[in-house]
Amino acid sequence: MLFLRKKAEMPDPTAALPGRSTPIATSAKHVVNGRPIKPPFPAGYRQVLLGMGCFWGAERKFWQMDSGSESGLYVTAVGYAAGFTPNPTYEEVCSGRTGHNEVVLVVYDPAKMPLARLLQVFFESHDPTQGMRQGNDVGTQYRSGLYLADESDLAEAKRIRDTYQASLSAAGHGRITTEILPMPEFYYAEDYHQQYLARNPGGYCGLGGTGVSCPMPLAAAKTA
Repeated sequence: MLFLRKKAEMPDPTAALPGRSTPIATSAKHVVNGRPIKPPFPAGYRQVLLGMGCFWGAERKFWQMDSGSESGLYVTAVGYAAGFTPNPTYEEVCSGRTGHNEVVLVVYDPAKMPLARLLQVFFESHDPTQGMRQGNDVGTQYRSGLYLADESDLAEAKRIRDTYQASLSAAGHGRITTEILPMPEFYYAEDYHQQYLARNPGGYCGLGGTGVSCPMPLAAAKTA
């Protein structure tokens, strides 16, 4: 129990694992759609990082939104973010001594795929009220988190969070614990984690939502 309690608390940055100066080896292309998972990405495309528990099932949820060039979803990848250790390995993240979250990178065309739609899928596909866990997966790496590119995206995420909170509260659920932060450094996970459930269709997926729909909010009012 003490071990679990420590894993469910963020480590002191001064005591975090040192990591390494060079990135770990990973994939170059997406197993499902064949597109490059690393930049440069097409001009005008945007990025968001989403933490919602084990990143295997979370990544599949988003690549399944790609129905071709008109869908607006370009590519997904998994990795680690919002911690202290540079270029961590999976084993280091699992130790609870890096502070990193398991996240999905989603690259999308905002002209075709609005951020609000991605955030709606994010909130509906996991339980954002569980703090440092998701279901039976316990630890800082499984916390609910949104990491966004600029102030406009941060405001949109907070607006949708508040809209969803009203729906959750009405259904008897607790407060949303999702951390919403400016996008930190993203470290790609090892190649065997990328599109894991495409490579291993029978693999573990602990993803599960609350069953409460997240309504798409009305567009924010514009002032003159």
